[in-house]
Amino acid sequence: MLAMNLIRCCLSLARRSPSHFLNLSTTQTLVSPSSSRFKLITFQTMVSRAYTTPSHPSGKLLFRQLFEKDSSTYTYLLADVSHPDKPALLIDPVDKTAERDLSLVKELGLKLIYAMNTHVHADHITGTGLIKTKVPAVKSVISEASKSKADLLIQAGDKIYFGDLFLEVRSTPGHTLGCVTYVTGDGPDQPQPRMAFTGDALLIRGCGRTDFQGGSSHELYKSVHSQIFTLPKDTLIYPAHDYKGFTVSTVGEEMLYNPRLTRDEETFRNIVENLSLPYPKMIDLAVPANIVCGLQDLSAKPVEAISN
Repeated sequence: MLAMNLIRCCLSLARRSPSHFLNLSTTQTLVSPSSSRFKLITFQTMVSRAYTTPSHPSGKLLFRQLFEKDSSTYTYLLADVSHPDKPALLIDPVDKTAERDLSLVKELGLKLIYAMNTHVHADHITGTGLIKTKVPAVKSVISEASKSKADLLIQAGDKIYFGDLFLEVRSTPGHTLGCVTYVTGDGPDQPQPRMAFTGDALLIRGCGRTDFQGGSSHELYKSVHSQIFTLPKDTLIYPAHDYKGFTVSTVGEEMLYNPRLTRDEETFRNIVENLSLPYPKMIDLAVPANIVCGLQDLSAKPVEAISN
């Protein structure tokens, strides 16, 4: 009873000021009796799951999932905190929340080296260009197939290193011509389970639309089944958007429960080609801006291609 009262007290304090509890060691436990047995409760895990996205269990990878409410966009922060420099990257940053993201990077003592996009977004302006004006050493990243401006133009099979960790690039066109999925590395020194940042190709219980920007329902179906559903079933799925309050899924879950992509290709095509979705309200502003890295500045410098 005493232990449970202590838990309730600590959780109450955490709701008022959660930041005070985020650095508790995972080895600190509270013990409470349950049916004549002792149940170990890891307090840090309880608090981190309730109030922040925790670091990866590997101990190397720091991971945060951030949200921009107007476009329902997820931005992801990853860093190798076991490396002396604590190198970090952002996936799909949004201009409206760039200051928030940079403040978090500073608070966590990280060195931001990449600001990356999964594709040319049509529903918001990317934050990569704005971030580069604040931190000039940061390199912007996008696929070569997107035909956009960036410091690093990537292709399928490329590996993007941050410290001793890396992301593998998988080409997943269909929502747009240039969509890619970033997947955490495979190997004993890489975080497990793997994580796939799928952009708009695969959403939780859904997928991206295919009726603009060179979209193709055939290509999207092929991309998801050949490049994402072939990953281990416990691979965590982190999309660029969610509109129903979901935050994460797995490959195995989507293979079982995705109402579109569990169908045969003909049925899938009939579904996505007849969604009758409205014209994206930001597309005429967002796409031209995102083609030039989020800045309406056409004085482009030569781009640098990343090597395999």
